[in-house]
Amino acid sequence: MAEIVPYHDRDGFIWIDGRMVPWREASIHILTHALHYGSAVFEGERAYGGEIFKLTEHSQRLIDSAEILEFTIEQSVAEIDQACRDVMAANNLVDCYVRPIAWRGSEQMGISAQQTKTHLAIAAWEWGSYFPMEQRLKGIRIGHAKYRRPDPATAPSRAKAAGLYMICTVEKHRAERAGYADALMLDWRGRVAECTGANIFLIKDGVIHTPEADCFLDGITRRTVIELAKKRGYEVQERAILPEELGSFTECFITGTAAEVTPVSEIGDVKYKPGQISETLLNDYMALVQPKRKAAE
Repeated sequence: MAEIVPYHDRDGFIWIDGRMVPWREASIHILTHALHYGSAVFEGERAYGGEIFKLTEHSQRLIDSAEILEFTIEQSVAEIDQACRDVMAANNLVDCYVRPIAWRGSEQMGISAQQTKTHLAIAAWEWGSYFPMEQRLKGIRIGHAKYRRPDPATAPSRAKAAGLYMICTVEKHRAERAGYADALMLDWRGRVAECTGANIFLIKDGVIHTPEADCFLDGITRRTVIELAKKRGYEVQERAILPEELGSFTECFITGTAAEVTPVSEIGDVKYKPGQISETLLNDYMALVQPKRKAAE
């Protein structure tokens, strides 16, 4: 395993509340509300060839997520867009990962935090494929998660909120210890939902099936791939998928800003073979994200 370089032990610049701060000086107080109560929202973005893919959509979702958690980001979508570009320029990055995050500050400590100040920070760093390319082409192995995606009546499922990811970290670790790359999560009803950080698509008889995003984040990459599939003439069904159906599909892939489009070779005991549709959409997506290039018609 490659040596891990801690994120705090790096050089560069991070944008915080309108200022470009040296990387090693970017810090918050230990009594920051978000650290204790999860009052933070964030985005994960990728830049290809110097341009952040779907940047404005990400910035808008960041603001929307904060509003769902009932705090307000002072910056506009356009200002957040520009700050993301400025961070890339300050760090001389072309192909990278960009992480905006907004959070409640340290003015109050407790459940009530109405007097806390909202902060916004943006960091960027070089980051390769979420899964090694050779692993992606063969298809990754996915296990089954124990935790489930909650009822939207019990959690802000349409927000990209930090607190919603704590069960994802637990399940990702469980999967890795068992030799899997990721884990498939069901929702509170027992239906197929998503992986720990990616949406899932399943294919049979030339038709693409994906769970309806009614209790988990409707990913930007998910929507992009659905558009690409329809452009290719593939039928896409967004519907309830039961776990007992998993064995009836022949192909499977997951999508996300980090995962991009990654074929799946197995989910638990069920085997899949990455095929033409998965490969076509992977190639179409990778062509689309490149600046001034379009996916094949």
